[in-house]
Amino acid sequence: MLLASLFRSLIKTGHLTLIDAHGRRYEFGRRDPDALPGGVSPGGIADGGPASYGPVTVRVTDPSLHWKLALAPRLYAGEAYMDGTLVMEEGSIYDLLALVTRNSGWQHIGWSDYLMGPIETLTRYAQQFNPAHRSKANVAHHYDLSGKLYSLFLDSDRQYSCAYFPTPETTLEEAQSLKKRHIIAKLRLEPGMKVLDIGCGWGGMALEIARQVPATQILGITLSEEQLAVARQRAIDEGVTDRVRFELVDYRHLKGQGYGGHFDRIVSVGMFEHVGLPHYPEYFAAVRDLMTPEGVALIHSIGRLDGPGATNPWIRKYIFPGGYVPALSEVMPAVEKARVVTTDIEILRLHYAETLRAWRHRFLAKADEAAALYDERFVRMWEFYLAGSECAFRYQGHMVFQIQLSNALAAVPLTRDYIHRAEEAMAPRAHTPAMVAE
Repeated sequence: MLLASLFRSLIKTGHLTLIDAHGRRYEFGRRDPDALPGGVSPGGIADGGPASYGPVTVRVTDPSLHWKLALAPRLYAGEAYMDGTLVMEEGSIYDLLALVTRNSGWQHIGWSDYLMGPIETLTRYAQQFNPAHRSKANVAHHYDLSGKLYSLFLDSDRQYSCAYFPTPETTLEEAQSLKKRHIIAKLRLEPGMKVLDIGCGWGGMALEIARQVPATQILGITLSEEQLAVARQRAIDEGVTDRVRFELVDYRHLKGQGYGGHFDRIVSVGMFEHVGLPHYPEYFAAVRDLMTPEGVALIHSIGRLDGPGATNPWIRKYIFPGGYVPALSEVMPAVEKARVVTTDIEILRLHYAETLRAWRHRFLAKADEAAALYDERFVRMWEFYLAGSECAFRYQGHMVFQIQLSNALAAVPLTRDYIHRAEEAMAPRAHTPAMVAE
């Protein structure tokens, strides 16, 4: 069987039992007598490694999966789990994905990936062609889902991006607050500055800036109607509509609306992944043109450590159509061509793995509520998304980068000490937002 051949060549550490659609059992790897029972995995920053994981047993009930999973595992594994034809008998879907990705690492999973990888790389420009109308449709696919869904697993401020975990004991609420503080510190904001938030989500970052820095004027833009409504209501509830506005507009249209050279600061958190490779020159030209001559921008995005690649086909089909996680080698040429100054780059490695782990645990604790909103198939899809994404950061070379940019060489200090000082100064003003209303 093709699938058995794939696992036989892949699983070298840990243990996997496969039960095929005809009831035949196959064993791969080796059992560890000291492993945790029932496929339980510790996860966390101090990941115990393969020896800490218990055995995993998976059953496939559809005979076509014997070849589908071998030929295109990155697409069909997720679909089979959603459809209930890939069943976890021992351990969770996270345990299975962690076992596979720990063994594959940054390499392709099986020989078919070696063949398809170059083809996907060649076609990614078409897949990531995101003019304004297509960008809005892509955003709606994911971000216009019920706000109740996101409340099940996000923090109270509904931060849907990588948190900042200084220690394994840091809670999700604390880590998201620290993330916002870290970004604000890098922006070097001063009272009265005009700030643009590209991809403002439910408004958390813009509102935090308003709390931390007096008299700032902030414009948050989004392509999600669901997020826009929530963000606007939050500004009303906090009494800051005179300082914080949220609009449904594409960043490419702002210069034509009279915002050229208008903003002292630009922040963009978790939006760049949706820009698409063909549009990087356009994006960084917009950042340049919307900033003042002394302006500073901070771009926070998921990236990959292993060089250019292609979006996972299951993620592209079900979760983030049009999205792409770039390597810095793909980003920096566009920055250079835009003639903006790179003043700082920071790589956050396992922080998103920890964020996703927290989201996954919180989501599964309320899986019944998610099923009531949608159905059991949706719950399995979302669990697979969170589990697979965590494994990508823990074992497959995904990371988060923060790039600080400016139109002026001397816009920020020459050393990074100012970041820590600004974070400490904000600590006494730390704010825990009320739970975002539905």
